[in-house]
Amino acid sequence: MNRPVCCLILIGQCFASLAPAGADEGMWPLNRPPTRVLKQRHGFEPTPPWLEHLQKSCVRIGGGGSGSLVSADGLVMTNHHVGSDMIEKLSTAERNLLKTGFHAAGREDELRCPDLEVKVLWTIEDVTERVTSVAAQKMSAAEALAARRARMSEIESETEKKTGLSCEVVTLYHGARYHLYGYRRYTDVRLVFAPEEQIAFFGGDVDNFEFPRFNLDVCFLRVYDGGKPLRCEHYLKWSKTGASDGDLALVAGHPARTQRLFTLDHVRFLRDVETPSILARLWRREVQLHTFAARSEEYARIANQDVRGVENSRKAFTGILAGLHDPKIIQAKVEFERIIRTLIEADEERRAKWGDAWDRLAAAHRAYREFYLRHSALEGRRSALRSDLLAIGRHLVRLAEEKPKPSGARLREYADSNLKSIELELYSPAPIYPDLEMFRIASGLSYLAEQFGGDDPLVVTALGGKSPRARAEEFVRGTKLADVEVRKALAAGGSDAVASSDDPIIRFVAAVDPVARRLRKRHEDEVESVERDAYARIAAALFAVQGEDTYPDATFTLRLSFGPIRGYREGDRDVAPFTTLAGLYERHAQRGGVRPFELPTRWRERKDKLRLDTPFNFVCTADIIGGNSGSPVVNRAGEVIGLVFDGNIHSLVWDIAYTDEKARCVSVDARAIIEALRRVYDAGDLADELLRE
Repeated sequence: MNRPVCCLILIGQCFASLAPAGADEGMWPLNRPPTRVLKQRHGFEPTPPWLEHLQKSCVRIGGGGSGSLVSADGLVMTNHHVGSDMIEKLSTAERNLLKTGFHAAGREDELRCPDLEVKVLWTIEDVTERVTSVAAQKMSAAEALAARRARMSEIESETEKKTGLSCEVVTLYHGARYHLYGYRRYTDVRLVFAPEEQIAFFGGDVDNFEFPRFNLDVCFLRVYDGGKPLRCEHYLKWSKTGASDGDLALVAGHPARTQRLFTLDHVRFLRDVETPSILARLWRREVQLHTFAARSEEYARIANQDVRGVENSRKAFTGILAGLHDPKIIQAKVEFERIIRTLIEADEERRAKWGDAWDRLAAAHRAYREFYLRHSALEGRRSALRSDLLAIGRHLVRLAEEKPKPSGARLREYADSNLKSIELELYSPAPIYPDLEMFRIASGLSYLAEQFGGDDPLVVTALGGKSPRARAEEFVRGTKLADVEVRKALAAGGSDAVASSDDPIIRFVAAVDPVARRLRKRHEDEVESVERDAYARIAAALFAVQGEDTYPDATFTLRLSFGPIRGYREGDRDVAPFTTLAGLYERHAQRGGVRPFELPTRWRERKDKLRLDTPFNFVCTADIIGGNSGSPVVNRAGEVIGLVFDGNIHSLVWDIAYTDEKARCVSVDARAIIEALRRVYDAGDLADELLRE
C-alpha cells in the first residue's frame, strides 16, 4: 500500500474514533441527504420524490425563520415568535394583537403583512467549478474572493433572467463548494391566526431554552399569488395519530449558522474575543431596554420585540460561551487537529496542498483581534448603530453608491439578486416609533463613546458636538425618512439626491459610512478571504478522507436533520420526552400565575373543555440551531407531527459541536395545535383545513 493512501486510511480511522458513537448528527442539504445513515440507523430510506415534496413544501421566512406549506390553499405554519415582528407591525395601541391574539373569520379578514417575504426552494445546482475557476493561481486571497463574488453575482443574474426564480449562490463548507439555489418568491403574505403571546411564550425568559415546556408557539400565514390564495402542488399533510416515544422525527428547516468546521485557533477567537464582546453588548442593551419598557404600557408594547430578541440572544450566547469553556470540547478540537495535521505533514504532496491552512487562519485571527471591536460596532447583524431609521438611511446612502456599479462589483447584499428584498424592507409601510428610535440611537452612540472614548475621531464625528441623547433627538425629530414617499424619491434620485439631502440621518450615515466601509474592506482582505481559502483546503482534506458524505456548516439554507423522540436524564431525575396540557395548568399553579406564567383568560375559562392528556411539547435529538424556528417536524410518511420552536439549554453548544446526551430539539406537538384551535379558539375552520385530505 502506498504511503499517501495509508495516511488517508489512518486519518479516517482517527476521525471515526473521535466521532460520537451512534449520534444522529448533521444538517444535511436535501440534494445530499444522509440516505446511508438513515437506512443503517433507522431503517428509513427517503426517496427522491419524498425529498422533492418535502423541499417544495418548506419555506424560508424573511431574514431568519422557517416554515412550511400545510394546505392546498397556501397556508403556512411557523412559530409565533417568527411571525411576532409582523404581528407587532399589524398592532396598534388600541389593538395589540400580541396581547389579544388573532383569528381571521374569513379570507377577507386576513391581514396583509407590510414587508414579509416567503421563499420556496425550487431548484439546486452545483456551480462550484463555475465559481472557483475564476480565481487564478497567482491571485492574492483578497483578489480571489472578489473574483468569486463577481462570478456568483453573474450566475445569479443570468439564471434569474432565464428562469424567473429568485437566485442565490450559497457558499458551503466555508468555500469548498458553491450551490445555486433558485426560489419561488412571494411578498403578498397575510396573517391568518396567532394565539396570545402569553401562551405562545409561556414561561418567558425563565423557561426559555429549558424543558419541560408548555408553549403554543405557532402562527399561521397565507401566501397569495395574483391576489388569490396560492394553489399548492406540494404541501405537508397532518398526521392523524401523532408521534410516540422512540419514533423517528425528521426536521426540515433553515438553520442560520454553525461553526463546527472552525479550527482550534478560530474557536479560541470565539471564546476569548467575539462571544464575550457580544454578550457584554447584549447584557448592556437588555438592562437599557427593560428600563425603557417599564416607563409605560405603550413603551412596553413598542419595545416588546427588542426585549424578546435581546433576552433570547443573551441566553443563547451564554450557553455558547459555556460550551466554549468546556474542556472536553476544546480537547476534542486539539486532538482532531493533532491527528490530521500530523498525518498531513507526513506526506509531502498533501502538506503542499493543505499543510499551511491552519497557520494562515491563526495569523488572520490574530490580526483581527486588533480591529474586531471597531469593525463589529459598525458592520454586521450586531452593529451598535441599530434602528429602523438608521437602517433606512444606510440603505439609501449605500444604494446610491452601489447601484451604478456592475452587480458583481457591488457589496454582496446590493447585488441585483438581492435588490427586491432590500426594496421590500426599504419601502415598508410598517410603523416607526419616534421614542423607541431615539432610545435605540442614543444607546448605540453611547456604546461607541464608552468603547472608544470621547476624543476618538469616529465618536467625535458620530456625536457632532452633542450628547448621545441630544444627537438622537436631532436625528429623529429632523428626519423625513419615516415617510415612504421620501425614501422612494431619494432612492430614485440616486447619488445626486443623497449628496444634496439635508436630512440629518442621511448626513450622519454619509459621514460615518466611509469608516465602516474601510473596516469592512480590511476584514474582507485580511480575514474573510483567508478564511475562504484556508477552509476550502481543510474541507478538501476532509473530502479526501471521508468522501463528500458529510454535511456543511449551516448557512440559512434548507437542511434535513433527524433523530428519535427521546427523553434524557437531568441530575437525579428522568426528563420525559412529552409534556401535556395538564402540565401547563400545573406549571401555572406552581408559579402562582404571575408573570411570565400567566394564562390568557380563554385558557383559564376553557380548561374543562380540553382533553388534558393531549401531548403539548416534545423533545427529540434532531440537530437544529437558530433559524430552525418554525421548521416542520415530520414522520416517515412526511406528515406533520410537530413544529420546532426551541432547543433546551444543553443544545446551545450545537453551534460548535453536536452531542445528544442531554441536548434536545423542542417542538410543539401537532395534536396540541388542533386541540387548541378547536376547543380554545373556536377555529374549527382552520383545524379542518389542516386535516383536509
